[in-house]
Order: sequence, then C-alpha cells, then structure tokens
Amino acid sequence: MIPTRQVNHWLGILIFLCLTLLPGAGARADIYVYVDHQGVMHFTNTPTSSNYKVYMKETHREERSAEPRPWFSIESYDDVIAEAARLHGLSPYLLKAMIHVESYFNPKAVSKKGAMGLMQIMPDNLGPLNINDPFDPWENIMGGARYFRAMLERFNFQLPLALAAYNAGPSAVERYNDIPPYKETEDYVKKVMRFFRIYKNG
Repeated sequence: MIPTRQVNHWLGILIFLCLTLLPGAGARADIYVYVDHQGVMHFTNTPTSSNYKVYMKETHREERSAEPRPWFSIESYDDVIAEAARLHGLSPYLLKAMIHVESYFNPKAVSKKGAMGLMQIMPDNLGPLNINDPFDPWENIMGGARYFRAMLERFNFQLPLALAAYNAGPSAVERYNDIPPYKETEDYVKKVMRFFRIYKNG
C-alpha cells in the first residue's frame, strides 16, 4: 500500500502543474511546498508565509525564448570611422554605410566566402592591408578604408564603380568596364548608396 503522504505528494504536484499550464495561468511558475503538522503537503506558486519553501524552479517562457541582445550598435564605431575617413580622405557617412551593409556593425561577422569583420576583409587582403586581427574594429575599419580609397583612385573616383570593385573585385569591374552584372554586387551598390544618403542627411 502506498503511504498517504506519498500520494499527497504526487497528487499535489500533478494538480499544481495542470493548473499552471492552463491558458491564462500566471506567468510565475516557481513551485513552493509546505508540510503541515499532519504531514499534508501544500503546493502553491504564491507563498503566503515563510513556511513555504521552493520545491521547483521553472524558467519563464520569455527567458527561454529570448535572444541575446547584440553588444554593438550603429553608433559603436563612429570615432574610428571618423578617424579612418579623415586619414584616407573619405566621407564618414559613406564608410558607415558600407559597414552597415557589409556586417551590420558586427565586428565578429564572417561571410560564407570567408570575409571577416566590420568591413568584411578577405583573407588574401589581410597582409597587404597590414591587418593582424581582422576582428579588431580599429584595424578592420582602417584596412577597409585604405582598400576602398585605392578602389576610388583606380576607378577615377567613380563611386558606384569603386563600390562594385570593393564587393566583386577590381578585375570584374575592369572586365565589364561597368558594375558587373552580378545581383549581389548590383544590390550591394544600391544599398550602400541608399544608406549613404540616409546617414548623410541625418
């Protein structure tokens, strides 16, 4: 024969869990238990005295499903962007637009092709751009700005062509003598130009 106290124990848990899982039940799901002087176990999720002790802790649904918030933002690198723009004769709004499209300001971003960091520097360009750590925001932005300045000069300061060269490589732009007919590159140029106008106009 099962002891009465054990029956009360499991019956109490079963009833309480059914109640807390019903639609409209309170968000709080911590279970408290109190054993009275007759050995009867009382369960609740709203203890009314210090006699109740935590029996089971339940993680709230909101906590289980919440995504970690990013620790970076669109203002995180404004100082570095301004410095890189000044050193390389570029618009800080243009650099910011490029970073927005390249990585959405995530310094740890890595593309499927292996491009890394805020300005998505390809591994082959790390050495020529003197980048030791592509995930360091200062090194990445400085290197990306230096490379983009070179693209501007190579294509006679025609901004759309320089942006296309940054995305698809200068040889592709020279082959077509225009923005290459790649959807990714065409979309990239349009997006950067759009965000350039947005940032420039405040």
